[in-house]
Amino acid sequence: MSTTASTPDALHRAATRKAMHRLIPLLCAIYFMSFLDRTNVALAKVQLAADVGISAAAYGLGSGIFFIGYALLEVPSNLVAYRVGMRRWIARIAVSWGLLSTAMMFVQGEWSFYALRVLLSIAEAGLFPALMYMVTLWFAPQDRPVAVGWIYTAPALALMLGNPIGGALMQLGGIGGLHGWQWMFMLEGVPSVLAGIVLYFTLPERPRDAGWLSRDEAQALETRAVSDARGHPELSSADWLAALKRPTTTLIGLIYFLNQVAFVGLYFFTPAMIHQMRIEQPFLVGVLSASVGFGFLAGVLILPRIHRRYDNDCVYLGVLTIGLVAGAAAFIAAASPAARMALLAVTAFFAGGVLPSYWAIAMKRLQGIQAAAGLAFINTLGLIGGFVGPYLFGITETVTGRSDSGFFVILAASLLGLALVPVFARAIRREAALPEPVARDAAAGIHSR
Repeated sequence: MSTTASTPDALHRAATRKAMHRLIPLLCAIYFMSFLDRTNVALAKVQLAADVGISAAAYGLGSGIFFIGYALLEVPSNLVAYRVGMRRWIARIAVSWGLLSTAMMFVQGEWSFYALRVLLSIAEAGLFPALMYMVTLWFAPQDRPVAVGWIYTAPALALMLGNPIGGALMQLGGIGGLHGWQWMFMLEGVPSVLAGIVLYFTLPERPRDAGWLSRDEAQALETRAVSDARGHPELSSADWLAALKRPTTTLIGLIYFLNQVAFVGLYFFTPAMIHQMRIEQPFLVGVLSASVGFGFLAGVLILPRIHRRYDNDCVYLGVLTIGLVAGAAAFIAAASPAARMALLAVTAFFAGGVLPSYWAIAMKRLQGIQAAAGLAFINTLGLIGGFVGPYLFGITETVTGRSDSGFFVILAASLLGLALVPVFARAIRREAALPEPVARDAAAGIHSR
């Protein structure tokens, strides 16, 4: 009995290890490039003000407006990806956003800055939920926090490596008659186009398409990936709107929205906060800004593995949110630049490290086309938070004259997120208390008379 029972488990574990080693690096690579191209504008903030007259408030609006176009097209984009295939759609996204990221070198003022940021957002819309949807096709629920955690190492590394690299590229200013920020946008945009082309030929859509998996390994992955937490097969309802009507989907989306208000504002304004510490040299600003990336990386490597050991998702979310509240409050109270540098990393540890858990919790309750729509909807709310965060940071800097005043935004957003955790817990309990057929019909959007 033990041999019979252990063979499928051993096969699935071996296949999961292969997928972690072969698939996840491809997803990380493309997400790394997208994050680099959407956030490198943070390093250009001071120079854009000097060279083309973009104010702090205009910079905050332009940084955040990226998330509006992205948000509006998130669900439609992922539904198209569901129909045409994730490989083709992700490759298309990478090529188009790479071209538009390169075009940022032609910014002439506030309106061209806004326009290119909106176009960049439209090009990139749907990328992240497409990556999350691929996780639901390849990994069993218990393996998803770690898989998503590995994917989140990409933006963490982009913050760690991208800031120093971008700072170095900006020192090319004067060569060829271009400003440093123009060199940075050009030399970081072109590789994204090349990455999209490579991905088109190398990314397997599903386990059955991967030449590096045996037929039995592919079957083992697909069988366990399409089962929900109760062991049911994948829902086949075409009513994808049902996923958007579930209270649990909306509530995890609202919590994610508040997280993104805090976290996106943090990493867009970290270089300005460090510059405010009387550090003028662009490369050094970039190196020190990497502290946020180090904290983020530590969070996504450590916290998903702790999440695996927690039975109660909401208690876990509450603990991490309390950590974020404490980190923000400590930064506001600290006076020493060294202490504040350390607290930037601590804040990023909690604000970024919790992200894989949001997605793993959502994936437990969404399958099939409902996963494509529901995950995109959650990301849409997060993207709106990504607009609100930098905009509020920009307003607070304009009012106070200090970039670090944005930490009051982080504190307020994290306290509101903490207040929503028990509401989310009650929604989960109510959903779990439904009789089994009713719960499944409700998830599928079927209403009995």
